[in-house]
Amino acid sequence: MNARTLPRVAVRTSIRLARLPVDVAVAALPVDLSSTKLAVDRADATARSIAGVLLGDGKLQEDGARRRAAAEERARAASLKEQAAETGAQAERRLEERHEQAQRRRRQADTRARARREQAAERRQQRSRRAAQEERSRREASQQVEARVAERIEEEAPAARLEAVEEEAAALRKREQALIEADEAKRLEAAAERAKEERKTDG
Repeated sequence: MNARTLPRVAVRTSIRLARLPVDVAVAALPVDLSSTKLAVDRADATARSIAGVLLGDGKLQEDGARRRAAAEERARAASLKEQAAETGAQAERRLEERHEQAQRRRRQADTRARARREQAAERRQQRSRRAAQEERSRREASQQVEARVAERIEEEAPAARLEAVEEEAAALRKREQALIEADEAKRLEAAAERAKEERKTDG
């Protein structure tokens, strides 16, 4: 060690002692102190460069320049890492949003399908109630007709009018049969309509 290297060693030792607390904290603490360490590295490089200029020590200046370049490279790497982390977080948020949107669409589709099924079931019940009411009305009308015919037969005992009453009864029976056939046609048409609606609902 000569007189020219002594100042260099003193500068390096002073810098190491000055940054020792930060280096220890970065190594020991569980928190991210990378930005603090980067600032210390830059200050270290600057101090070495300035000392090299003041002392006319080219090696110290080169050491300072090299450390500054390394610090800047680490800064760029940290910035890229931060950007990558942010990009990943954004992608994760977008994925989560799309997942939530898909879930909402599925819930909405399920709700609409359930509403359609309930509406179809209500329409079927209404048709069944109407058909049952029409059947009761038809039976009551038929019973009333039969009762009137029976009364007229008993009241119009003379043979001359008995034949006419029987003809009227036959006509009424034909009318009743026609009503029965018309009801059956309506029932078949309603069944076909229900089958068509159920296929739409299932589709």
